[in-house]
Amino acid sequence: MPETDTAPAWQEEEDGKMKRIGMFLISAGLLPLFFLAGCSQMGQTDQKQDRIPSRQEEDPLITENDMEKTMGAADSEAKEEPMEPEPAILLYQGQASIRIVTDEGKVIYIDPYAGDSYDLPADLILVTHSHFDHSQTEKVEYRNEDCRIITQKEAVLNGKHQNFDLGYVMVEAVEAGYNPLHDVNECVGYVLTFSNGKSVYVTGDTSTTKQMPLLREKEIDFAFFCCDGVYNMGLEEASECAEMVGAKHNIPYHMTATTDGRHFDRELVEQFEAKNRLIVEDGEEILVE
Repeated sequence: MPETDTAPAWQEEEDGKMKRIGMFLISAGLLPLFFLAGCSQMGQTDQKQDRIPSRQEEDPLITENDMEKTMGAADSEAKEEPMEPEPAILLYQGQASIRIVTDEGKVIYIDPYAGDSYDLPADLILVTHSHFDHSQTEKVEYRNEDCRIITQKEAVLNGKHQNFDLGYVMVEAVEAGYNPLHDVNECVGYVLTFSNGKSVYVTGDTSTTKQMPLLREKEIDFAFFCCDGVYNMGLEEASECAEMVGAKHNIPYHMTATTDGRHFDRELVEQFEAKNRLIVEDGEEILVE
């Protein structure tokens, strides 16, 4: 067999030591490079983190916007819807005298004469004509500074019936008279329409007028018909007028021709045979609804 050259054992041991030292040196030399590379990657990561806002940073903005939207919706819901006006309160005082208190607290007196309830300060006084049992305005002692008085003189101008929009009530002057004691140019009735849309018609002293059939179009809620049968139309004619006007409630008033005693006669008003009859006694209140 051919001879093979073999290194002595001590030389192999020395060679192993040298290899280990070399590997150590190589590792030691590469370590800084790995360290620098790691730092570079960490820097890049930090830069990316600087550029991309975290979820924690976004949340406050989203929450604030959401809160604003939520608060806005809550405020919208909190706003109350406009309330429907309350009905006016009508007090019948006897004869043709009426007091009305509107939803706005405005006080209206019509044909002041009968009754004693004139203690509320007036905002409006309506007079249908000059006869004493319709025009005792001095009974209304308490009046607000801007109290307005509308008589037949203001209500009929140059033969034309006027309208008065006072905000809390619309007042429309309509025909009255048509008999020997009541001239159509010197007497009026009134249709009052309140903020809740409900209406009241008072004929004043009158007989049948040419305008009454046209009032049906107004769909009046409460209509007061005089019916004394002495100075004006009687119960039968008043019932016929009620049929023409077609109000939801027909109320007989001004049923007596006396100037003393009680200005209401229950026995007479029960003879008022109109459809939808409503009997309201003196001193009684009704809601205009």
